[in-house]
Amino acid sequence: MGRADDRRARQKRARRVRKPTGATADNAPAAIPGGAPRAATGAEGGTARRDAPRWAVRGRGSANAGNSGKTASAGNAGKTGTAGKVGAASARPKKTGIRRFFTWRKLLAYALGMVALVMGALAALYVIVDVPSGNAAAKAQSNVYRYSDGTVFARTGDVNRESVKLSKVPKDVQHAFVAAENKNFYSDSGVDLKGTTRGIVNTVLGRGKQGGSTITQQYVKNYYLTQEQTVSRKVKELVISLKLDREKSKDDILEGYLNTSYFGRNAYGIQAAARAYYGKEVEKLTVPEGAYLAALLQAPSQYDWAAAGPVGKKLVKQRWNYVLDNMVGKDWLDSGEREAMKFPVPGPPKAIAGHTGQRGYLVKLAEQELIKAGVDEQDLLAAGGWDITLNIDRTRQQALERAVDTELLDDLDPKSRPVDARVQAGAVSVDPKTGGIVALYGGRDYTRHYVNNATREDYQPASTFKPLILASAFENDAKTRDGLPIRPGTIYDGTSERPVRGGTTPFAPPNEDGRSYGPISVQQAMNKSVNSVFAQMAVDVGLGDVKRTAVDLGMNPKAGGFVERPAMSLGVMGASPLDMAGVYATLDNHGKKVTPTIVKSAEKRDDKADLPDPVGEEAVSRSTADSVTSVLTGVVDDGTGSAVRTEGQAVAGKTGTSDDNKSAWFVGYTPDLVTSVGLFGEADQTKGKVKQGEQVSLRGAGGGGRVDGGAYPAHVWAAYTKAALSGQAPSAFDLDTDLGPAAPTTRLPSAPPTSLAPPPGPDAQRAVPGADHAEPDAHADPRPDPHLAQAHPDPEAALDAAAVAGPDRHEPDPGPRPDGRPADRRRAGQAGPRGPTVAAGPVATAAR
Repeated sequence: MGRADDRRARQKRARRVRKPTGATADNAPAAIPGGAPRAATGAEGGTARRDAPRWAVRGRGSANAGNSGKTASAGNAGKTGTAGKVGAASARPKKTGIRRFFTWRKLLAYALGMVALVMGALAALYVIVDVPSGNAAAKAQSNVYRYSDGTVFARTGDVNRESVKLSKVPKDVQHAFVAAENKNFYSDSGVDLKGTTRGIVNTVLGRGKQGGSTITQQYVKNYYLTQEQTVSRKVKELVISLKLDREKSKDDILEGYLNTSYFGRNAYGIQAAARAYYGKEVEKLTVPEGAYLAALLQAPSQYDWAAAGPVGKKLVKQRWNYVLDNMVGKDWLDSGEREAMKFPVPGPPKAIAGHTGQRGYLVKLAEQELIKAGVDEQDLLAAGGWDITLNIDRTRQQALERAVDTELLDDLDPKSRPVDARVQAGAVSVDPKTGGIVALYGGRDYTRHYVNNATREDYQPASTFKPLILASAFENDAKTRDGLPIRPGTIYDGTSERPVRGGTTPFAPPNEDGRSYGPISVQQAMNKSVNSVFAQMAVDVGLGDVKRTAVDLGMNPKAGGFVERPAMSLGVMGASPLDMAGVYATLDNHGKKVTPTIVKSAEKRDDKADLPDPVGEEAVSRSTADSVTSVLTGVVDDGTGSAVRTEGQAVAGKTGTSDDNKSAWFVGYTPDLVTSVGLFGEADQTKGKVKQGEQVSLRGAGGGGRVDGGAYPAHVWAAYTKAALSGQAPSAFDLDTDLGPAAPTTRLPSAPPTSLAPPPGPDAQRAVPGADHAEPDAHADPRPDPHLAQAHPDPEAALDAAAVAGPDRHEPDPGPRPDGRPADRRRAGQAGPRGPTVAAGPVATAAR
C-alpha cells in the first residue's frame, strides 16, 4: 500500500471516533500546543468541542461513546498531540482547476479514447464514403487520328491524353514507376498512414504540398478527386484508397495511375508522354527512357530536360539514378545492365498537330462518319480517348495535294486577277475494291475555308450525271420512242434544242455552243456530251427510274434540285465530289455498291466502333456497270476526257461543266482507283449584290475564258493518278458485257455541225439568259435567283426553263492570255510544262 493510501486510511479511522456527549473541566484540554489555554464551558462540553481546533477533535485522545464520562489523562493529551500531526498531514490541499485533469492515468485514457474515436470515425467513413465515378477532367482525352500506315497526323481535344492498356507498357517500365513512387506498391494496403498524417498536419499548418502517398492514393487524387489541398479531400483520399485496394487489382490501379499522371509538355498519361519526350509509342520505351519519365512525375516542369537549368538537370539525373537503383534493390533490374545504362536525353518539344491544311477536313469527315455509325457524340467530341485510323494513304494524300498545287493553284493569281480568288477545289479518291477514301482535298486550308469542298452538295454535277442515265437504260432494258433497245450503238437525234418527245414538261436543251450533230450514236453522244440526246434518253427510260438508279448508285435523293423533270438529265441537282466518287466506284466495282469511307477503324480501350462495310450489295448488275465503263472509256479515247489519256493504262471517265460555268468536273477511274475532282465558283467577299459564299462563275480564272471539266479538273486528275499509280504496271478493265464494245474513235455519219439549230416545236420552252439550273438546298443561299423569279413565278417551272440553256453552253475561245500563252493550253490534251505526260490525241473540242 502506498503512502497516500495509508494516509487516507488513518484519516478515515479518525473520523469514526464518536463525538463526546458531555465534558467537565477535568477532561477539557488544558492548553492548545502553540496557542493560549482555553477553559471548558458548561454541560455537554459543547463549547469545548466548538472551540477546539479540528485536529484536536479528530485526534486519538478524543473520548468515544464508551468513555464519555472519563477524564482525559495527561498522557492522553500527549496522544492527542500526536494525532494532531496526522491530521495536519491529511489536510494537504487538493489539485484544483485544469490541473486535476492531467494525471498520467487520465492522459493515457485520453489517448486511448482518441484512438478509438478516430478508428470509429474511419469505420463510419468507410461505410458512408463510396468510390465515386472519375471526374470529367481525368476522363478527358485527345482523339488521335492516324493515316492508314499508323502515322499520327492530328489530335483533337483540350487534353493531350490517350489512355492505353497496361499490357502495352513494357514490364520494366512499369517497375520503373513503382520504384520511383511506391516501392512496396504490390504488397501495401493502398495507403501510407504515416505519410497521410504528415500531409494532413502540413495542410493544417499551411505548409503546402508535403507528405508522402502511395500510387493508389495518387491515382485516387488524379482520377476520383481534385488537386485541392484540404483536410477533407485528404481524408476522402485515404478512405477511397482503402476501398479501391480491396475492389481492384494492383494492375488496374497501376494502369489508371499511368494514364492519369501529368508529365509536362501538356502530356497527360504515359502514352502522350512517350510521344512528347521520345517521339515513340509507349510499347517501344526502353528502361532508361521509362526511368526518366518516372522521374519526371516529381517535378515535370523543373525536370523537363529541354527547359531545365543546370540545377534541374542535376536533380533529374539524381532522380533517374534513384529509380534505377531501386529497381536493382527490388530485383527488377540486373546490376550489370544498370551500370551500362546511360541517361537518355529526350528530344525537344514539338507542336501538336492541329487542323491546318487538309487535316481539319479529314478529321471533320471522320467525326461525321463515326457519329453516323453510332458513336456517342458527347463521348467522341467531349470525352475523347479514341484512337482513329483512317483509310487515307499518306503518299497518295500528298500526291493529291501536290497535283492541286501544280496543276491549279500555281496558275492562279488572286492579286492581279480577282476572279482567281473565287476558285474552290474539292477532290476525293477511292479504292473501288475496299471503298476506302485514300486521299481527299477539301480546300486550301481548313482554318481559312471551313466548308469542305469534297463533301459539299450545293453545286451541280452537270454532265457527270449522264452515265447514270445510260446505266438506268441498261438496267431497265429501256427502249427509244421508236421501240429500239438503248445500246451504245443506238442512234439518237443530236440536233441542238430539239424538243424532247414524250415528256410531261416541254423541254428543248441546247448543246454546247449550239452545235447540232444530227443522227449520232449513244457512244458518240457520251463522248461529246450531247445534251439533246440524254434529255430524250431520260424521258425514254422514265424519269422515276433514272432517279431510282442514281440513288441506288450513291447519289443523295435529298440534295437540292433533284426533281423528276426533264431538266434532271443535265445534272442540275446538288452533288459532291464524294457522292460522284461513290457512284463511279460502284460502276468500277462491277455494280456492287461502294460507299466511300474515310474511317478504317476506331477504338477506345476495349470499345470499338461498329463500322458498316463500305462495299455492299449489288446496286446494278455487272453487265450494266461494265457496259457503262466500256462506254466511258470512249470519252477518254475520243471525247471530252482526252486530256487524261495515258499510254497503256485503261481509263474511263466523264467531264462536266454547269451552266454559267459555276462548276467544272472530271470524274474518272482506272481498275484500281476512282477519283472525282470538282472546281466551284464561290464569292470570296461581299461585293454589291453578290454576297460572300454565293455561287459565281469561274469564267476567266487562270487568265483564260471558260473553265470546263476537260481543263483544270482533268489535269489535276491526270497528275494525281500518275503519281498515285507510280510503280504499278498498267492495268485493263475486266469487263463482262454483252452490249458491245465502245464505239470506234471515228464519228458516225451525221449532218454537218452547225451553230444554227432548227427552230424548236411550238411547245418548247426557250432558254432564260443567265439562269442557273440548281435549286437551293439547305446549305445554299435561300434567296431566289432574280432571273428565275422574274421569268417564272413557279420555281419548278423556272428550273426547267433555266435548264434549256444547258449545262455546257460554252463560249468561243477568247484567244491568247495576257501573258501570251494560248488560253486553251490545258484544253488540248497537253499538260504544259507542269502537267503529266499523256499520249497525243485529237483535240477535245467540247470539254464538258
